[in-house]
Amino acid sequence: MKKFLVITLMAGALTAQAQNTESTNKKGFLKTLDLSVNLGTTGIGFDLATPISDMFQVRVGYEFMPPFHVGIDFPIEVGGEPAEKYDANGNRVESRFDRLAKNLKEVTGYEVDNHIEMIAKPTMNNFKLLFDVFPFKNNKHWHFTAGFYLGPSQVARADNSIDAMTSLLAVGMYNHIYGRVENSWMTGDPVLDITIGGTPFRPELNPKQIQSILSNGRMGFPLGQYTEDQYSEDGLLTHYKGDSYIMEPGEDNQVHVYAKSNSFKPYLGFGYGGRLVKGRDDWKVSFDAGVLFWGAPDLYTHDGTNLAKDVENIKGKPGDCVDFVKGLKVYPSISVRFTKTLF
Repeated sequence: MKKFLVITLMAGALTAQAQNTESTNKKGFLKTLDLSVNLGTTGIGFDLATPISDMFQVRVGYEFMPPFHVGIDFPIEVGGEPAEKYDANGNRVESRFDRLAKNLKEVTGYEVDNHIEMIAKPTMNNFKLLFDVFPFKNNKHWHFTAGFYLGPSQVARADNSIDAMTSLLAVGMYNHIYGRVENSWMTGDPVLDITIGGTPFRPELNPKQIQSILSNGRMGFPLGQYTEDQYSEDGLLTHYKGDSYIMEPGEDNQVHVYAKSNSFKPYLGFGYGGRLVKGRDDWKVSFDAGVLFWGAPDLYTHDGTNLAKDVENIKGKPGDCVDFVKGLKVYPSISVRFTKTLF
């Protein structure tokens, strides 16, 4: 919104200056001012353009991607075992997930689905400064363009759907219990150590119960294997190269993925334009194509893992999405622009 206001003020200033100088500067800078509305792969936007010589034109504007959603399913896994298990004949058999889902339903009252849905949506918006070159003296239809787009580094994000929140809450509760049991087994501390109404509450589990819980493993969403050894902030080795990366709900019991590129994106392209209305030079239409050099995109989960670099062999639709984003070393820009000459 701030960028929109800045551009609007710039437009007003350009218009005022042009009106003040029009009578004395018919052949100079700001002799005309064009307002354009454009629609394309970089979003919906507008720009203001004015010639700076017979061959060059400068454009300044703003674009944003309108909201739309894409659903992506993530399967749940328990201790490295898929939620859905089948025998050699293809018959569905009870899995660890099935048993834990029943237990969680009894203890928490929450029903856990064997997958969660994440909703991906674009967030890209940019200020742009472009220079058009008209190289053919007797043909002003063709132009070549160079300049840059500038905007937030985050270009898209994916969040779990509202329907998935109950399952994520149950998964988070189970992993918390698992962590407490694991800690109790290693240190001998009680699984719970809380006070209710002034009375300590420290339930104990026998070794058989502890081993039963630990044998199940943690719940999460398998997303491939680590490409390199992973270390904590204090330098401790947390995962070896080739270990499975299992995404778990964050502290808010939700999961998120953020797509990020360079904030500064140089642009190169070309276009062809002409009259929109026969016999009217003040209405034009132009078709433009080019690329934004936005760098290799990164895909960060809420726990800081970069799916584009830290994880490989991601299967299913999540893997297809990651591969698609990783393949966009440059961002294609194709648009149609409708222009009205203001003066």
